[in-house]
Amino acid sequence: MATVILTGFMGTGKTKVGESLAARLRRPFVDTDALVEREEGCSIESLFAGKGEPYFRAAERRAIDRAVSVAGAVIATGGGAIVAEENFARLHASAPIVCLTARTDVIVERTRSAASARPLLAGGDPAHSIEELKRRRAAAYAKADLTVDTSERSVDEVVDEIIRFLDAGAPSGGGSAA
Repeated sequence: MATVILTGFMGTGKTKVGESLAARLRRPFVDTDALVEREEGCSIESLFAGKGEPYFRAAERRAIDRAVSVAGAVIATGGGAIVAEENFARLHASAPIVCLTARTDVIVERTRSAASARPLLAGGDPAHSIEELKRRRAAAYAKADLTVDTSERSVDEVVDEIIRFLDAGAPSGGGSAA
């Protein structure tokens, strides 16, 4: 039972798609952000505010190590997790990586109610912040084995596409990224 990794920008549906995919495949679901919050005893927002992004990224690396040890899991990573080459290498050696993406206007709408809990969107124009972060992360996201735009698709449609990809013989980890 192979593991599958979901990555992508915040608001693209990693958690909802991951939970649904895990249920359909009858596999465990692991959210690395939830692991960080549980281990640290506080929200990611509080962690960023109190200890800074470098501390959060170190906690995220530890969460990724724990997540990939769960056999056959569907793993949702934080939006910036695969930017660090060490994280990408660890994840890609373990499983195929599926990057969820969405248009900026869709991300703005999806994250609007939780914008205050999104440290990297705090202050300023959210659309501009999203565009800048997407630009900085584009090369890392492009290494995924499959990219799925969730802008105009239901969770079930996205899950169906990922299952077709897995059924077609997705790399089982360590494969070449598309």
